[in-house]
Amino acid sequence: MEKATKDMLQADHYILFIHSPFCGTCQLARSMLHQIEEVHQQDIFLEMNASLHPSFMQENKIESVPCLCIKDQGQIKEKVYVFHSIANIYHILLQYERKLFVNSH
Repeated sequence: MEKATKDMLQADHYILFIHSPFCGTCQLARSMLHQIEEVHQQDIFLEMNASLHPSFMQENKIESVPCLCIKDQGQIKEKVYVFHSIANIYHILLQYERKLFVNSH
């Protein structure tokens, strides 16, 4: 996972993992996202420590952590607060990151 910068947050598309370092549920969610990135051997998610970005949290009405904040076509399309399973995260990725599932052969 790559730490989100101001420039990255200006992009029209991203999937941002918002967390707090002392949140146990956030650590579990991070583990799931890390496993997905390892399978695809690439950074898929940006990450942000919620406590270091209070204005972003307020402007985007982020209610709690962990949160997977999905921006597509310049707008926040979805905020996922419950990470049920890796399969559930893949279901979300299938909607927003279809290129991960296209065979490049």
